Amino acid sequence: MCCRMFDQIKESNIYDHELKFYKTSEFLDDESNEIGRGRSFTKGWQERESNFLHMSYKYLVGVLKAGLYDEYYKEIETNLTCFMDPAVYGRSTLENSSFIATSINPDPYVRGQGYVARLSGSTAEMLSLWTLMMFGKKVFTYDSELTLNLKPLLHKKFFKDGEVSFKLFGKVKVTYVNENNINTYDKEFKIKHYVVDGVKMNEVKGDLAEQVRSCEVQEIKVYF
Repeated sequence: MCCRMFDQIKESNIYDHELKFYKTSEFLDDESNEIGRGRSFTKGWQERESNFLHMSYKYLVGVLKAGLYDEYYKEIETNLTCFMDPAVYGRSTLENSSFIATSINPDPYVRGQGYVARLSGSTAEMLSLWTLMMFGKKVFTYDSELTLNLKPLLHKKFFKDGEVSFKLFGKVKVTYVNENNINTYDKEFKIKHYVVDGVKMNEVKGDLAEQVRSCEVQEIKVYF
């Protein structure tokens, strides 16, 4: 069901087939101004058929949560600003915008450019994507004792020389070691062991998990 819906959305005019990202709506030409102010804007600008980043990113969160992992990693190539062409985007690709003018805008100069710096909705959704990608829905579980529950959803292309690192809680360095070069959402994914501050173990639970949560350890290596 989810995959069929994803395909139908991408085949519709909600998808910008030229710039390869998502718009706020289908074409509104046949609608009256009674539907709201979005109809009064120029096509592909502001609320009318443009790419509102926080809405596009929210959709990507849904795609990731639905388990459409391969589809998600294909989509972010053209939907996340960090992967866009800065010459087209018109600003730093590390900076989100309120909206991006789409390919139906009558002015070819503005198509694909981001307008109005935005550090709220799109950034919050980007953080949701990042957390799901790097460690999954729940960092810890609890069943009689606290247990570290790292379940990243990473494509193998995100590993450089078989490794990728991030800071958990902004302090604890976590390094994933992908020895078999697999996607971490593949069925064969399994954590072999952990190395916490130089000590090897099969799981991280109890007092040690408490120490991780309290940022009392410095580094965790996770071997797949």
